[in-house]
Amino acid sequence: MLKHNFAILLICISFCAFSQIDSQNKTEEQSKEKTKDSLKKRVFLENIGLGYFPTKYFNFDLRYLVKYNQFEGFRTGLGGVTSENFSDKFRVNGYLVYGFKDERYKYSIGGGVRLNKKTDTWINATYTDDLQETGSSKFLTDKRFFSFFEPRLLNIDLFHRHITKSLSLQHKISNNLLSETQLAVSRVNPTYNYSFVSNGEVFNSFSFSTATVSLQWSPFSKYEFIDKKIEETVDGYPKFTAQVTQGISDVFKSDFNFTKIDFRTIHQIDYGDESLTRFTLVAGLASGETPLTQLYHAYPNNINKETILQRFSVAGLNSFETMFFNEFFSDRFATFQFKHYLKPFKITSHWKPQLVLISRYALGSMKSIDQHQGINFGTLDKLYSESGFEINKLLFGFGLSFAYRYGGYHLPSLGDNFAFKFTFNISL
Repeated sequence: MLKHNFAILLICISFCAFSQIDSQNKTEEQSKEKTKDSLKKRVFLENIGLGYFPTKYFNFDLRYLVKYNQFEGFRTGLGGVTSENFSDKFRVNGYLVYGFKDERYKYSIGGGVRLNKKTDTWINATYTDDLQETGSSKFLTDKRFFSFFEPRLLNIDLFHRHITKSLSLQHKISNNLLSETQLAVSRVNPTYNYSFVSNGEVFNSFSFSTATVSLQWSPFSKYEFIDKKIEETVDGYPKFTAQVTQGISDVFKSDFNFTKIDFRTIHQIDYGDESLTRFTLVAGLASGETPLTQLYHAYPNNINKETILQRFSVAGLNSFETMFFNEFFSDRFATFQFKHYLKPFKITSHWKPQLVLISRYALGSMKSIDQHQGINFGTLDKLYSESGFEINKLLFGFGLSFAYRYGGYHLPSLGDNFAFKFTFNISL
């Protein structure tokens, strides 16, 4: 009887022990599942924040779904890039869009091959037939920027069409220093009345062969190895970006020799409690025979209409709100922007408007303005100044912006110096 009771006790103890182990295993499995779900959610939100809707083998690019501008009207289409699940050694990317106002398709197709995983070295080839805003420029090394709503795009009307074939090499010299080199051949046709006079010859369309080298240096950012990837853990400031573009004539029937040097630095001072100060300096220099399509504007964002209410629109992130579209172009320029974000006003736990104080300045010149025919514009020889403020996140990400134009380019009619607009800020 004693043996029998002892056996029953031993079985009970064993059952409890196994039950406890099984319970622990289930808890561990549930914890792992929660961790996986959390990781999947984080990766999904990161992709959405970059403008991608991820699927297993293909990430759809949200930038091409719907846009609007003055030349194309509504522009809609599809685009994307293959994911690492498809291949971590090569990728295919592209898009196809249609403009309802100009009734034209635009597209791009390209691909890349990874040469070295440790240095994230890729060689890429791309063919693009699309539009680009005249006077705009971008750095090859810029991180992908995505916004659910692009305010400036709504009112842009000065575009040129370009057909560009390019070959580029991306290479991470170090975690803090990125580089990209590009060779490109482009055929450019302005969509507006414009001609460029060079050595007595009049050009209505242009062929360019260019070589570009771009460097981005973030000396104070810090990186760690997380989930088998190097990720930025400290977004350090200041950051520096430099780019040199050389146009070469008589190579692949290129028309002009020119040189462009672009520079940008961003510095940010974080005081905690979401209050910070940000300084942005951008400069560009173009020398040689350079048509307007390849020159600079200062990112204006004011509609050419009579009254302040007719000009009411949406403020950009880094644009001059009182500067009219196509008012100024330069072959050398510099802009400086100051933004101070005050601590948000905690009205309720979910309603926290934020006041931002803003000042912007621009200076530029044009060496041979008579070469540019068919379009009227001014230069920035005198200092352009505007100051104002934003009250962001008043309701559903919307806020209000106010700016005033003063100094060398103050306009005779007082109302023309004011800009009053919506702001839109949303983050995931």
